[in-house]
Amino acid sequence: MENQDTQEKKEKKGFFRGLFSKLTGAVSAEDLEVAELSEKTETAEISGNPETPVVHEDNVSSSVAAEPEPELQPGPEPELELEPEIEPEPVLELEAKAEPEAEPSEMVVEETTPKPSFFERLKNSLKRTKDSLVGRIDTLLLGKKTIDADVMEELEEILITSDIGVKTTVELIRTLEQRLGRNELKDGDALREALKGEILTRLLAHHVTLSLTGKKPFVMLVIGVNGVGKTTTIGKLASRFTASGNKVLLAAADTFRAAAAEQLVAWGTRSRVDVIRHKEGADPSAVVFDACKAAVAREVDILIVDTAGRLHTKVNLMEEMKKIRRVIDREIPGAPHETLLVLDAATGQNAVSQTRLFKEAAGVTGLVLTKLDGTAKGGIVVAVSHEFALPVRYIGVGESIEDLRDFDPQEFTDALFQA
Repeated sequence: MENQDTQEKKEKKGFFRGLFSKLTGAVSAEDLEVAELSEKTETAEISGNPETPVVHEDNVSSSVAAEPEPELQPGPEPELELEPEIEPEPVLELEAKAEPEAEPSEMVVEETTPKPSFFERLKNSLKRTKDSLVGRIDTLLLGKKTIDADVMEELEEILITSDIGVKTTVELIRTLEQRLGRNELKDGDALREALKGEILTRLLAHHVTLSLTGKKPFVMLVIGVNGVGKTTTIGKLASRFTASGNKVLLAAADTFRAAAAEQLVAWGTRSRVDVIRHKEGADPSAVVFDACKAAVAREVDILIVDTAGRLHTKVNLMEEMKKIRRVIDREIPGAPHETLLVLDAATGQNAVSQTRLFKEAAGVTGLVLTKLDGTAKGGIVVAVSHEFALPVRYIGVGESIEDLRDFDPQEFTDALFQA
């Protein structure tokens, strides 16, 4: 009977549990656990099994309440991509990576050392000539209270060996002796100042500023032997004239020397000047003809013609120079308006012979003395100008464009004789 009653109770509880499940729709895990535990307790009470502990409802509820409710494990949420935070760069790092500041000593040098003037550069460039000419004169006249024939003879030797030239030296000594006879030269200082004045007088006698106005196009024919810096001088002149607002055209009539035209084209590109050229070995007169036509058609202000570095001892090459002049004069009447002879000051007395022959064959009207910064023979400036009555138009005292300057006789003698 007891077993039958127990079975009926189980069936009733199962019935009520199913009914409760239908009504609520789901049975939680906690409810199932409590129901099973209650069922086991009641069964134990009914059966009276002494080994099975009696569990009262209060204890069940307390034990259930004591156990933590199992947490539902939610599904993995989608990770949000956070924008990376921009961390401020540490101050120390910035200081470490900063470029090192210039040392105070360097900054002081830049501030206190301005770019030297042209006169200072000229004086430095003429140092070797000054030591060779004026330095020896100062040594000769040091402490001289009177000037006699022996002093004048030694002075004559110094002038000749300094490439002043025999003709110019003879004239200078004769003039100084006349002033000495008039008691104008009482001591060494007076003789030194008198010599400086006589040299300046001879340079000023033939000095004329080159005027580029009044003729368009102004044609400048540049001549000289190989190696004197002729093409470089043309490039520097083109840069100077262009910078002053003139429209310049170059003619590469040196068709004999390898890469001469390429060198002139490089200078033209640097100065933004057009160059008329033919292939290597072409007739120079044909290049000049085309250049004259182009100069007139393009209405340029200045046409500069580069010529071959003809040896002044070659008669046929000098004849070619005369032919070029005739072509220029036929296309532009009265041209060339200036014929510049470029001389290397370092050649000394050889420059005198070059000037003599080129003047006869090509009608030289002006001189350019280059490389004065690398020679002790700067006295040749006085020799060629005075002996051939030619003005020195430009002098070169360095490699840069601004180192080709207009010749100033006063500035030149001051730089030469300045202590």
